[in-house]
Amino acid sequence: MTKKEFWRWPEYRHTVEGIDPKNGKVISGGVDIGSVSSKTVIMVDGEVFAQSVMRTGSSSPDSAERTMNWALEDTGLTLKDVQYVVGTGYGRVNIPFAQKAITEIACHGRGANFMWGPTVRTVLDMGGQDCKAIRVDEKGKVQNFLMNDKCAAGTGRGMEVFADLLSVPIQEVGDRSFAVKEEPQSVSSTCVVFAKSEAVGLLRSGWSKDEVLAAYCQAMAHRVVDLLNRVGVEKEFVITGGIAKNIGIVKRVEKELRIRALKPDQWRDDPRFDPMLAGAAGAALFAKVLYERSKG
Repeated sequence: MTKKEFWRWPEYRHTVEGIDPKNGKVISGGVDIGSVSSKTVIMVDGEVFAQSVMRTGSSSPDSAERTMNWALEDTGLTLKDVQYVVGTGYGRVNIPFAQKAITEIACHGRGANFMWGPTVRTVLDMGGQDCKAIRVDEKGKVQNFLMNDKCAAGTGRGMEVFADLLSVPIQEVGDRSFAVKEEPQSVSSTCVVFAKSEAVGLLRSGWSKDEVLAAYCQAMAHRVVDLLNRVGVEKEFVITGGIAKNIGIVKRVEKELRIRALKPDQWRDDPRFDPMLAGAAGAALFAKVLYERSKG
């Protein structure tokens, strides 16, 4: 019997109806190889046409090829039809078919501008292995940023560890963290190894799973708020990455900041706006510009 993987976000692909790539002038691609998830966005003339999200494997080149091939599946396109590809993310320099690699900081800034509009000024990218607080201008160009990558306890991977430890599907962590009578005392561990041990101790002392999740969501939110305050938060504020789907983190960040994040809720009805895809979308937009420049 296969063990259930509570930590795993669902993998998926999507093709947008009503777009005929044969009529497009520029077909561009963005591939974001993160430490946890690999994402591809294919654009036709700057509009999302196809996309995929899947788990990053042990090999960045293989993960890049798998997510690209899956995004192109049943679209009538092949990789040869994609005129320019930009790679980003943790494994960006190991994407064999990308013409250029651009940092995830720049790509998330540009992708956030595309998804939420030109009013966005502050982007919190909560990735699998690090968190980035990014200040951008009206075009999504990075003005300033700070990154915290000291430990996985404050990242998407850290939350996966707790989901698996507590046997709670990661999609349910946010809701479960609010199923408590009152907010528990925050935990102190910043290392995921010690935090895991601490969580086991709390369960043994009588804490419920929901209380443990609440304590860790609160601790994660507090750490990223400190990062945001150091870079300086300006409205409008958005959150990208998989943690943007975790209301247990999002609402606690909003409470500490006293600022409401622009909501990515449209992704539930329209996968083009999935906050996990912000980096890949930004990369695809850069790819379009670079291709056009190459043609003079």
